[in-house]
Amino acid sequence: MIWLAPLLAGCGGDAPKPAPEPEPEPAAWAPAAGKPVDALLKPEEKHLADLRQLTFGGENAEAYWSPDGKKLIYQKHGEKGCDQQFELDLTTGDETRISSGNGRTTCGYYSWPDGDRFIYATTEGGGEACPADPDRSQGYVWPLYDTFDLVWQTPGGAPEPFLASPGYDAEATICFETGKIVFTSTRSGDLELWTVNPDGSDLTQMTSTPGYDGGAFFTPDCSRIVWRASRPEGDALADYQRLLGQQLVRPSKLEIHSMKADGTDVRQHTSNGAANFGPYAYPDGSRIVFASNMGENPREFDLWSVPMEGEAEPERITTAAGFDGFPMFSPDGKWFVFASNRATAEGAHDTNLFVARWVP
Repeated sequence: MIWLAPLLAGCGGDAPKPAPEPEPEPAAWAPAAGKPVDALLKPEEKHLADLRQLTFGGENAEAYWSPDGKKLIYQKHGEKGCDQQFELDLTTGDETRISSGNGRTTCGYYSWPDGDRFIYATTEGGGEACPADPDRSQGYVWPLYDTFDLVWQTPGGAPEPFLASPGYDAEATICFETGKIVFTSTRSGDLELWTVNPDGSDLTQMTSTPGYDGGAFFTPDCSRIVWRASRPEGDALADYQRLLGQQLVRPSKLEIHSMKADGTDVRQHTSNGAANFGPYAYPDGSRIVFASNMGENPREFDLWSVPMEGEAEPERITTAAGFDGFPMFSPDGKWFVFASNRATAEGAHDTNLFVARWVP
């Protein structure tokens, strides 16, 4: 009989020890706030999966991701009936009001790279009261309160004025590569886009064509800026300028544009005469997702996308009845947040926040 033990043991004489079990892969992070509501997804919404509802009543909108992709800053009506800034922890579900509760606020965004402070616009410097709603006798108009000023704020701190000037300063968002800020201002006499460094240096006017330029975002690599714009002419331009003198703007005709971050290579991506807004670039920069009422019903807003280069028919992303808007990809491109009426009971006017896994 041949003795096999030395052969099995090898030259060292000891039997080999079994290989250790591989360490299990850590579970991928996923939002845990809110509750799963896949039943609210429509069969045609093929780019969305694992839908979660994050807020439950009231008016909630403009939710924007933190640099680490674990939190959202967003606005909702506060106790005094004006929009205030809130933060939602997507892991724990904890919600914290960031702003003071005074005045009206809009368009909050995280600083880069740490997200340890926030920038937003507030009317608080003009008084603690909620400013009056605009006169809608002239149709659907947005207010451009001249008390809206940009502020920086740390958690639990007081707002610190940033670039204070007469007129409207708001709609600030930030490049998550350099910290550069893009915002909308009337400091030149029209609603134009401006960029500036976080310390207030290198203030630069980016647009100069008559009409509203606003709601701008950098692409993920910060090579381009996408935004909404009106380009009225003739009587429409006179009406625009008349309303601007009353601190109002009519947002019924806005088209999606983009340009290089230095202001060159301006492109117009829609030409449908609808209210197109809230553009945000895909993670790879190949397309732009945005909200629009381009269909037959002007009250029906859905999310659509168009290519960043070339021309193609828009792709419809959402089909739920009512309003879908304010889309934004997470910094890693895996998750997609938006505001929607899809959970709203008939006759109610709630707009809630939802997050979904993005399916390319």
